Amino acid sequence: MTSAPRRRTLLAAALAVLPVAAGCSVPEPRRTAPTADPAPGRPIASARARRALLMQFSAHPDDDLYFMNPDSRRLLDAGVPLVSVYVTAGEHTGRNRIAGMPETPPDRAAYSSARHQGLRQSYAAALGLPLFTPWRREALALPGGRKAEVDVLAHGARRVELVFLDLPMHTARRYMALPALWHDRALELPTHRSAGSPVTRSAGYDYDGLVAVLAWLLGRYRPTVVHTLDPDPDVQHSDDATRGRDSEQPGYSDHGDHTATACFTWAALIRWVTEAVEGGGPVPAFTVTAFRGYYNRHWPKNLPPRTLREKAARLVPYGGDPSWACGNPSGCGDYGVGGDRPLTNRKGWVRSTHHRWPGAGPVPLTGPDGRLTAYGVLGLRAVRWRESAPGVWEEPEDLGGGPLAPALGSAVTADGRLLLFGVRFAALDGHGGPNRRELVLLEQRSPGGPFLAWRGLGNPEREDDRGRRVGAPVAVLAPDGRVHLFVRNADREVATRVRAADGGWGPWRVLPGKGPVQDGLAVSVDGPGRVHVYAAGAEAVRHWVDGAAAPGRLPLSGSAVASAGGALYYRPPASAALLGPEGDAGLDGFGEVVAARAAGPGTVLLGTGEDGRVRLRTGDRLRSRTGTPSAAVPALHLDGRGATVVALGPDAQPWSWRPS
Repeated sequence: MTSAPRRRTLLAAALAVLPVAAGCSVPEPRRTAPTADPAPGRPIASARARRALLMQFSAHPDDDLYFMNPDSRRLLDAGVPLVSVYVTAGEHTGRNRIAGMPETPPDRAAYSSARHQGLRQSYAAALGLPLFTPWRREALALPGGRKAEVDVLAHGARRVELVFLDLPMHTARRYMALPALWHDRALELPTHRSAGSPVTRSAGYDYDGLVAVLAWLLGRYRPTVVHTLDPDPDVQHSDDATRGRDSEQPGYSDHGDHTATACFTWAALIRWVTEAVEGGGPVPAFTVTAFRGYYNRHWPKNLPPRTLREKAARLVPYGGDPSWACGNPSGCGDYGVGGDRPLTNRKGWVRSTHHRWPGAGPVPLTGPDGRLTAYGVLGLRAVRWRESAPGVWEEPEDLGGGPLAPALGSAVTADGRLLLFGVRFAALDGHGGPNRRELVLLEQRSPGGPFLAWRGLGNPEREDDRGRRVGAPVAVLAPDGRVHLFVRNADREVATRVRAADGGWGPWRVLPGKGPVQDGLAVSVDGPGRVHVYAAGAEAVRHWVDGAAAPGRLPLSGSAVASAGGALYYRPPASAALLGPEGDAGLDGFGEVVAARAAGPGTVLLGTGEDGRVRLRTGDRLRSRTGTPSAAVPALHLDGRGATVVALGPDAQPWSWRPS
């Protein structure tokens, strides 16, 4: 742990290198972070008062283009307004490297400005406008006397706002500033002025100041969809040379700024919800998707060729070119990223897009009255929606549990009671305070009836830091009445806990076999009643049957897998094809797939095409849905009426589709 004199030395170094120093006074007593609020019954902002808006939170200019794309592109292309917040100035070493040219003297203000210009070029192209279209640039007043640059561009009904907070990436000692700000109560960082910015003076940020500003921005824009980075990256041990070359933090598969920004964002989301409720208002209604970062280079690539080309195309105008006449004296992009370099970069970040918690879509069921019901996470809390008529959904009912990660697992007991499983942010406190995750359970008291209080199921890991790496829960009911719960653990293995038919829970244990797996586990029961678990490994899909490793070697999958009736469905690396037990399953696309076994047409498959349309395969028939895009993974429900697709739209409201 860093000592106080060392902290003061680092702060002095930061102040010496940055343009205008913000003084460091004796810090006030640490503000207590919002605690978990699992009690149900809070009012939720009405759907009638909401308009769709996507808000992104990135550490650096280009994080959104590398890691949140194509999800963000699909929403923007569908006309959803976008607000993108960049926490650091992205100034790095101040060198805007040009291939084949000698290095120029470092100029951090100019390099930051060039990267900002690259973003304006990329998003102008995304709106269908010329690259050098002028943006409206102004200074936005923030809490605490701070200011941020806001750049605005609209094209018809489509609109993009870029918000630059401009905190520093590094100090003179190569100290990573944002991770220090997350952990160190005594640290205050001055902003780094970008050349040509309408913000003309630096300001200071401490931990609480940054959380307060991010929460204020959330309250100002009131997004319905939030995209952020991974607060809990994988444990990844690399040698010093590899780690330094690839900019990964010691021991983990991501940049330290990405992790810190994600933690600050989640802390701000929790504070926004807490302050809204404490002020007498409803819970803000929004969904969250967190994206893996440098994780992408460690696993098989999952983007098919068309999606990859479209993703890389957004980075080309961001990289720009020194020969361009863009009108910005400091530069026309981040030159090391332009041209063909997104596709030739050995790190391969652009070649994958991974969700931190796969399967973060609604959980659909048929209620006792025959109405369709869906469960999901809204405003960091579990909620229930009921369909009052086909395609018409009532306002959500708060079930509490917050703050929750986006994905819910589910199972129905032998007597018809619903079990919902989630991952709770049990603690998320900077300044060296606790940072803890726990698995939690919400259980129905009777079939279709009220719920019992939320219950903690612990964590397969004993230490908080390792426990943060827990994955999205999946569960299934076995024919003997037992419910099997599975999660990925910190060692990238599969951990399980079993609920007996009488309701008692056994201990956590790890499934046998070696070799790391990705999150996005698939579980199903076959005809003889055996429980199958599949997980995409680094070299092949891994398979367990009734808790034992299955013999034989399965093929390699690019990302999350699906299963129905014990059968495996997967996409090979860098392929749009979906393969099943009999070869091509006829559901090309990208992203997660849902499979379910039906009596008539056999296995029903649900996924998303490369064009972003939801696609449903029943028997030999393939149907696509046009219209409202899905802001999360769509879900599949089978009942006597056939197949129904349920998804959350960009306005944080569910929609349903029953193909004829």
